[in-house]
Amino acid sequence: MAIPLPDLVEEIEARLERMGFELVEARWVGSPRRPILRIRMDLPDSVPGRGGVGVDQCAEVSRELEPWLDAHPEIPERYVLEVSSPGVERPLTRRRDWERFKGNPVLVKGRDFPGGRGNRVEGDLLGLEAGEDGEPSVALLLDDGEKIRIPLDRIQKAHLVYRWD
Repeated sequence: MAIPLPDLVEEIEARLERMGFELVEARWVGSPRRPILRIRMDLPDSVPGRGGVGVDQCAEVSRELEPWLDAHPEIPERYVLEVSSPGVERPLTRRRDWERFKGNPVLVKGRDFPGGRGNRVEGDLLGLEAGEDGEPSVALLLDDGEKIRIPLDRIQKAHLVYRWD
């Protein structure tokens, strides 16, 4: 799909911020015949599982963005806009997320994780730290008490893990 998502993200983020929300994720899904622009948004400093964005707020943002997107020359005429909360298993998509959600359980997926751990690790988030090479690494505390660091550039996807009480 040759749709200029990087160009759109900055403007979407600015529009959401003016409305009092933060952009969590924006991406194109679907097919070329039926493209879907999926936007996940939240309230700044919200706590997953307690409060956060509601259906009415998602509808408000959708109504605000649709006319602008419809007028954008590079957006296909037949697209679908989905606006939602990030959910309790919120994706971690920005550097600031790694600090904001310290202490929460997370699932991290990527490639070539240190210590032969494979490509999927779950643990409690300790935050961002400088790695041995000076590059940022995500520090996790595993269930067995071991602390590991995963270079940020090796992480492909990550999200909070919601644990039911």
